[in-house]
Amino acid sequence: MSRVIFSIRYSIIPEKRSEYLNVVKELKNLVQAEGLESYSVYEQKNKSNYFEEVYIFSSEEAFEDFDDNQDERIDLLMTKLSDLIKEQTTQYTTLVEVEG
Repeated sequence: MSRVIFSIRYSIIPEKRSEYLNVVKELKNLVQAEGLESYSVYEQKNKSNYFEEVYIFSSEEAFEDFDDNQDERIDLLMTKLSDLIKEQTTQYTTLVEVEG
């Protein structure tokens, strides 16, 4: 079974940084799912307010099922998060591990 890395890169509104960090902190405590090996958030070293969320799933099936498993609190936080992100800065990447 191939593992999957899913990442979301974006820039946040600078004035909302504190609020963003609070939302991310709560998300990191809540985001769990069958087959989700890890969830991390990183900030670009030389670019303030540019972040990347990285999800590592144990299989493609776990990745596909992820959205179905979220509770209301996570949905609320994700909505709040989207309000803090600068428009047209979001990039998604899905990587599937090569078996071999």
